[in-house]
Amino acid sequence: MRKQAVALGLCAAMMMGTMVGCSSRTPAESTAPKDTTSTKAVETTEEAVVNKDLEGNLVFAIWDNDLMEFIDEKDMVGKFQKKYPNVNIEVEKLKDDSEYWNAMKMRASAGQLPDVMCNKTFTLSRFKDYLIDLSNLKAAKDNELAMGYAIDDQVYGIPMTSAYEYVFYWKDMFKEANIEVPTTWNEFQEAAEKLQQYYEKENPDFMAIALGAKDEWPDYPFMEFMPALESGNGQNWNDMAMTDDPFTDGTDINKAYSKVYKLFTSGVFGKDPLGIGKDQAVSLFSQKGAGMLALGSQNLTTIQEGADDASGLGTFYLPVRDSEEEPFRTIVQGDTFMGVTTHSKNPELAQLFVEWFYSEECYPEYINFVTRASAMKTFPKEKDPILAEADNAQPEKELVMYDGGGDDFQAIQNEIMFDYKKLGCEMFTQNFDFNARMNELNDQWKAARQKLNIQ
Repeated sequence: MRKQAVALGLCAAMMMGTMVGCSSRTPAESTAPKDTTSTKAVETTEEAVVNKDLEGNLVFAIWDNDLMEFIDEKDMVGKFQKKYPNVNIEVEKLKDDSEYWNAMKMRASAGQLPDVMCNKTFTLSRFKDYLIDLSNLKAAKDNELAMGYAIDDQVYGIPMTSAYEYVFYWKDMFKEANIEVPTTWNEFQEAAEKLQQYYEKENPDFMAIALGAKDEWPDYPFMEFMPALESGNGQNWNDMAMTDDPFTDGTDINKAYSKVYKLFTSGVFGKDPLGIGKDQAVSLFSQKGAGMLALGSQNLTTIQEGADDASGLGTFYLPVRDSEEEPFRTIVQGDTFMGVTTHSKNPELAQLFVEWFYSEECYPEYINFVTRASAMKTFPKEKDPILAEADNAQPEKELVMYDGGGDDFQAIQNEIMFDYKKLGCEMFTQNFDFNARMNELNDQWKAARQKLNIQ
């Protein structure tokens, strides 16, 4: 495991060392009760900034390569030191998120978590007993997503960025085939079928919707997100962990997967959707061998670079609703949640650092450094005009704050080896029996809950 540290003294220095992680993904219980006497929140940046005599040491642990590049290239800690010269900050960079969770689990049980740590949506509940409530911080109040991920009204992490998913499409191909941008699920499937019928006459390898199903994971816009979009419940995976038969007809996941199965078996993914991977699918779409592509915003540059002419490229949000009378929902994810741990010996100083990161002195430079969308209401980031088209088409959209599922869900998932992305690929295979598979998953799910004693 690689570790990079930034120590602040008279100058900033970088150093590397090694750490040892453990292999289990489930955190141990806290060895001591939460200390509520040392978690007083710093309510505003302005109030804390006037204290020029602050001193102490902070450890900030991360795994994000983009964040580390920002810290290094923009001398983030050096800028913080100019304001607080008696504060020493060690930035600890671990190899990747898997090793990060392993290390944090080990250190949580040993009472040695860093002062400031980062989380993902699915680890907030895992580490909540080791995190301080940040709901009184100005950074939390100004964040678009923080309260949406609160647990029992406690904000245990403030997301640095927000992520959206899009359907990329070629406007000229839609126009030639006389297709309008869809706003309901039936319209989306009809548009895909019409595209396939129109263009495969001249190109037998055409895919109305490009999908790199050979890699399995690229079907996530359908298999991972659509159940949450059915009812606007971003906590759908966690709710599933509390029921014995979540795949029964009429449930959100069954309704979503019924739609997906019908789409996957309609021929709109070409003659061999399992034959190409993600990179091939993006390349195929870029060269107009496909009319649509459902992926995240980070693929925009790759598409533009691979296209002969990207002037006709557009976007819309995947429409899952059944009618225009229903709200139009789309997924948004908070990413990299900065939080302060109960193991911090300087909790007020750690909170001050969090406030500073999300303030005008740091955050605008950070959000412009990375390619992701802003999570702060106070510092909006203008979207690329192509991505903005999706927002303009649905100005009253309802954002569904997606949670990837907590420990109970993941325990059941691991027990029965439930992989929604792999399940999507199974739908492309011959002799796949949708109803039988849903019933089988129900039986396995119920048995796993009983075995694991999940209530």
